[in-house]
Amino acid sequence: MTEQLSASNTSLSARQRLQQTEFMLSAPTFRLCPDDAGYEVAFAGRSNAGKSSAINALTNQRQLARSSKTPGRTQMINFFRIGADDTRLVDLPGYGYAAVPLEMKKEWQVELEEYLVSRQSLTGLVLLTDIRHPLKFFDEQMLHWAKDGELPVHVLLTKADKLKYGAAKNTLLKTKKQLDKLQLPCSIQLFSALKKEGIDELAEVMGGWLEF
Repeated sequence: MTEQLSASNTSLSARQRLQQTEFMLSAPTFRLCPDDAGYEVAFAGRSNAGKSSAINALTNQRQLARSSKTPGRTQMINFFRIGADDTRLVDLPGYGYAAVPLEMKKEWQVELEEYLVSRQSLTGLVLLTDIRHPLKFFDEQMLHWAKDGELPVHVLLTKADKLKYGAAKNTLLKTKKQLDKLQLPCSIQLFSALKKEGIDELAEVMGGWLEF
C-alpha cells in the first residue's frame, strides 16, 4: 500500500510539472537545436501515430502541439520548455509518410540517428506506434538507434481505445514478445489520448528521466 501511494504521488508530481510546459522554439535541423545542456525527452513516431494528441493530453493543453492536417508536412523539430528548469520535451518530425520525397526521408534519417546517438542532454525516447499497426520497419530502426546510443525507450501503443480491452491487452503482450525477440529492451504501455488513459504511467516514466 505504501509503495502504491508513493508511486501515485510521484505520478501526480510529474503531471503537475509537465502541465507547466510551454513552446520554446522550432528548429529546421538538429544543428540549430538549443544548447546541449540540461535534460530533454523526445517523442517520435510515424506521421499518423498521434504524437501531438499525446503531448497535448500529457501536458493538459489542448493546442500546445499542433498537428498538421497533411501527414508528413511537419518537418521542424519542436522544443517545449518544462517550467523554469532546464528541462525540455522534444517533438520530432513524423516519419514514414509515403508522400514525402525520398531524398528528404534520407536526410531525416541521418539527422535522427545523429540526434539519438550523440545528443548528451537526451535522457529518454518515447516511441509512439498505433496499436492497430504496431512496430513498423522504421519504428524498429528508431529502437536500434536508441539502443546504439544507450538511450532508454518507453513505447506507447497509441489509440488503444480503437480496440476492445481484451484485444488491446493481447496486442500489448504480442508487442512485448516482439521487442524481446529483437533484443530491444524498453518499457511499454497502452495509451489513449482521447480517453485520457495511460497518462499517469507516462508521466511517471518521464519524471524519472527528467529527474523531477
